[in-house]
Amino acid sequence: MNTKLDTKETIKKEARIVFRASGLTKIYHMGEVEVHALRGVALDLYEGEFIVILGASGSGKSTLLNIIGGLDIPTAGSVSYLDHDLTASNESELTRFRREHVGFIFQFYNLVAGLTAVQNVALVTDIAQNPMKAVEALRLVDLDDRRDHYPSQLSGGEQQRVAIARAIGKRPDVLLCDEPTGALDVKTGIIVLEAIARINRELGTLTVVITHNASIADMADRVIYLSDGQISRIVCNENKKQASELVW
Repeated sequence: MNTKLDTKETIKKEARIVFRASGLTKIYHMGEVEVHALRGVALDLYEGEFIVILGASGSGKSTLLNIIGGLDIPTAGSVSYLDHDLTASNESELTRFRREHVGFIFQFYNLVAGLTAVQNVALVTDIAQNPMKAVEALRLVDLDDRRDHYPSQLSGGEQQRVAIARAIGKRPDVLLCDEPTGALDVKTGIIVLEAIARINRELGTLTVVITHNASIADMADRVIYLSDGQISRIVCNENKKQASELVW
């Protein structure tokens, strides 16, 4: 792997490494065909960072996110969360890791149609170890006034913000976002990105957003470029932009 680091890239030495990936390789077998989704990825992610992973479809973004989040395991290589080796964990240990430490946000909201916004959030907060109140999570994404509305009564952006509230309601250490604005128009996407950035800023949650939208990279502390399953370069943003400043 040839990883080109931008000369501006600097990491605060006092920051704690949350994830350390080394030699991550993932091969999918489709009949007799081998698909190499990741090819020896090495990467450290630090506490409190806002990371954007940028790449075209098929570059390995979702595979990398799923391995970091304990939803998948690599064919080769290792990934650790703090001092815990995720690649040596069994399924029950990975389930506990996801439940206790990781919040997921996907392109599609996966809300329960028969539950209100606050009830959807409570699905997670009711089983978490140290949750915030469901109404508090909705307040963080500016949806307190929509707490008793059902998904069918909410716009796409509001539904995605409910999904964000559900993800952060358990106070996760890590927030992993897979194309969170992919199904939204520009105006609504900016509102959703503002909510995600607020969580990162106010709760100090390590936040990783994967996207093919290059504009979102301007919000990041670091931008990781993936191409054909490899990191092609990593760039640090000295002057981060707010979501409202993005030009799509």
